[in-house]
Amino acid sequence: MEWSLERVREILAGGMQCVRECQCCAFATAICVLLLFAWYCYRMGREHGSDPLRRRYGLDHSHMRGVRGALISSEGCGRKGRKSSVEEQNGFAYCQSSECFRCTASGEGLNQRLYHSLQDYAKRYTWSGMGRVHKGVRDQGRYLSSRPTIQRPEVFFLPDLPSAPFFSRDVQRHDVELLERSFPTLLAEFENIYHHPPARGGSSLPPGWKANSTPHGQWWTYYLVNQGTPLALNVRRCPRAWRVLGQLRTFIANNVFGNACFSVLTPGALITEHYGPTNVRLRCHLGLRVPASCELVVGGEPQCWSEGSCLLFDDSFLHRAFHEGSAEDGPRVVFMVDLWHPNVAAAERQALDYIFTPGR
Repeated sequence: MEWSLERVREILAGGMQCVRECQCCAFATAICVLLLFAWYCYRMGREHGSDPLRRRYGLDHSHMRGVRGALISSEGCGRKGRKSSVEEQNGFAYCQSSECFRCTASGEGLNQRLYHSLQDYAKRYTWSGMGRVHKGVRDQGRYLSSRPTIQRPEVFFLPDLPSAPFFSRDVQRHDVELLERSFPTLLAEFENIYHHPPARGGSSLPPGWKANSTPHGQWWTYYLVNQGTPLALNVRRCPRAWRVLGQLRTFIANNVFGNACFSVLTPGALITEHYGPTNVRLRCHLGLRVPASCELVVGGEPQCWSEGSCLLFDDSFLHRAFHEGSAEDGPRVVFMVDLWHPNVAAAERQALDYIFTPGR
């Protein structure tokens, strides 16, 4: 190859052209990257500003509307002194109380608080044993919106718990046997506070009693513990029942899913089908007065109460109750308590008590 001044000039010119072309490509690439970054920031900012938790928890628009709307009423929903507003929509009963945890602490605000509360709990204590709780909080929206219609808890679903409408008394044998041994005590306590039956419509209810709206008949409750909060005046009137609650090993005493009350259904009364707020509990009914033609239907399975015996059921399943007896039969009366589901571990109970503390 012969070198000459002209050849060197050609090589230098070609090199300069390549440099200019490379600079153009690099500049164009940088412009594209900047534009993509700006578009990404715009999209993220828009989504974050509109609904940050819908992405985190997988909540779709229809589910959010349903959660923000009226939540379903159950035996345990509502505070003392409240006049319930109940609608019948497609055969279901809906609670619209401004004082009910399930009706006011749901949706995006609840999801955010649960997530932050769980993080705070893990920092204070441990993440050990928190796998299911973390999974339930993280994917709550997907669980609540995708559950089959037969079981659909309204507030919180803990995954991987055995599910059934009714449970054997053996799963909480100690507490069931304690309640059944306390039958005479609890019946006497009930008769002491019910010696003046509430008037129809609840306009002149005796102290402590609460009237719940029903499409037929009447349903009254006398709470000792309502959504994790003891009612001091009612507790003072029922000291023996309060002592029984204190002896139970699995009573949910420290979070909003725990209730204890005397529940009365008059002849002709119907509690419309509804779901409970969570699957982490079992609802226990101790029969105190049980006339004929009274029935509890959970998940399509009917059961009858009996005096002195307990029924354990998962109220996150669709359920209803009715009393089809005559006026001469008198009311159906049960003592109702919420117990932990037997497969919720001790560490999980402690975490759930923390993140669902009343007033949190």
